[in-house]
Amino acid sequence: MKASLIFLLLITLGGFFENPESIYEFKMESIDGETIALDSFKGKTLLIVNVASKCGYTPQYEGLQSLYDEYNDDGLVILGFPANNFKGQEPGTDEEIKEFCTLEYGVEFPMFSKVSVKGDDQAELFTYLTALDNPDFKGDIKWNFEKFLVSKDGKLTRRFRSQTKPLSEELVSAIENELSK
Repeated sequence: MKASLIFLLLITLGGFFENPESIYEFKMESIDGETIALDSFKGKTLLIVNVASKCGYTPQYEGLQSLYDEYNDDGLVILGFPANNFKGQEPGTDEEIKEFCTLEYGVEFPMFSKVSVKGDDQAELFTYLTALDNPDFKGDIKWNFEKFLVSKDGKLTRRFRSQTKPLSEELVSAIENELSK
């Protein structure tokens, strides 16, 4: 049985996991190996993105950094989660990924340790995010650079597929809407 199904079954049956109320109930490892409680981002609008260094969408790092530069002072935080789930497009170590993102794209937003975003070894955060209802869609991540917009209270409000560019009117408008709340 897939790990994500087991996770959802345990939630449904009231097993080992409580039904998370928000992303603030998760802890993740940063790209530098530190445990980060996501509740440290309470009161911020978050854009969670599964990223990869060797993908056709990799240039989106530039747009993500531009969003971060433009809106960070207003309360936007972008969280990058490298994943190697799609045709081996993130083969590097955390150290190699950090070096690439910094040197090639000047990434300054928080980056996390490489995780799995789908399949039997899917990180619990992504099991949670992909199962949530939202106005766009739910279910498995289809490719690198999918984006999850999370409100200041830790709730998923919108979801965007890979082809939605970071500086697209649709995404910028959704971010500005969340920041204004």
